[in-house]
Amino acid sequence: MKNLLKISSVLWLIWGIVHMFFGSFILYLVSIGDTSRIVAEVANNVAPELVTMDYHAAANAMFGQHGWNLLWFGIVTAIAAFYVWKGNKNAIFLAAIVGGLADLGYFMFMDLGGYVTFFPGKLMTYIALGAIVTSFYAHFKIKE
Repeated sequence: MKNLLKISSVLWLIWGIVHMFFGSFILYLVSIGDTSRIVAEVANNVAPELVTMDYHAAANAMFGQHGWNLLWFGIVTAIAAFYVWKGNKNAIFLAAIVGGLADLGYFMFMDLGGYVTFFPGKLMTYIALGAIVTSFYAHFKIKE
């Protein structure tokens, strides 16, 4: 069971790093005002020419908030990953809540909408699901 926690920990660390990277990248694009590129990068299964336009400054602000959320989701989940490795119950649930709920919204609106490609979008959803399943299974089996 300890190996399942280690697997979950590695999955959460990968998930966290990817989300920190993309959160930072979106914040960079917000800082230079490249809203069309943000839309094209987030909805990477949509032809970029279909989303290239002049967006209102409010759209850039919304993407700034999105980038910030990705960044902090990634940081919290990556930190929790170290404690998941040790079997900490609170970290298992914190990672599942933060990472799982973040990806649930992504799954409902982006994955099911068909707006994203397998990498990184759908793959990150599978990684989060794998991390949740392995850590929960290990946690509840160890308690028996």
